[in-house]
Amino acid sequence: VTVMRDGKKYFIDFDHGRVKDEMKQIGTVPLSEHGTIVHFYPDPDIFTETTVFDDKILKNRIRELAFLNKGLTLTFTDKRKDTAETDVYKYEGGIKEYVAFLNEGQEVLFDEPIYVESTYNGIDVEVALQYTNGYKTTLMTFANNIHTYEGGMHEAGFKTALTRVVNDYAHKAKILKDKDDNLSGEDIREGMTAVVSVKHPNPQFEGQTKTKLGNSDARTAVDKSFSETFSRFLMENPSVGRKIVEKGQLAERARTAA
Repeated sequence: VTVMRDGKKYFIDFDHGRVKDEMKQIGTVPLSEHGTIVHFYPDPDIFTETTVFDDKILKNRIRELAFLNKGLTLTFTDKRKDTAETDVYKYEGGIKEYVAFLNEGQEVLFDEPIYVESTYNGIDVEVALQYTNGYKTTLMTFANNIHTYEGGMHEAGFKTALTRVVNDYAHKAKILKDKDDNLSGEDIREGMTAVVSVKHPNPQFEGQTKTKLGNSDARTAVDKSFSETFSRFLMENPSVGRKIVEKGQLAERARTAA
């Protein structure tokens, strides 16, 4: 492991998880040069399944991290081949571009994904969503760049806010009559592709694989941040709002007729 910090260059070596050579300074670097470099060969005693890296898995994860951190440049170089190949990942649009990427090749209800960015009580919140004409719902949630496959409080906050805001808008716009029941969250989410990302100062992960966010304040942060901006967006873009509501109504009719 090589570390460059405060104009100095340090080195420490490990073998089978134990320190082989203690940390020592091995030189100097310009003050502008900083960071950590890790070189290692996978140990078959530790990497028991395989010691061969799958470039597709690595590229997918690096691409995901680039989407989650807009403007960040990440590179992947595979030197195992005769000619080294380098891929560069950088997305100024962040998760808004991620949603567009996930919806590539599909017919969408509106061109630009809806994007919300806010900070609530120290929690950074980003939400991007777009609807397609299909029936599949894709909802991906992240906490501090970790893919929370099991969901958690941030996902619950998003679902609650989405359902409430769409139904409120539907009644205000007279698409739903006063006597009509609210649309269910499941029907509203049909055909939706969404990415929810939070950066929490003290994340608490739960679940068997630690991929479920347990912080209750994350639910409030996402609910408040998303609902206010999304509600305003629907009022300012009634044609998009109507399409979302009518998509939910279509899903409801199909479900009740089945």
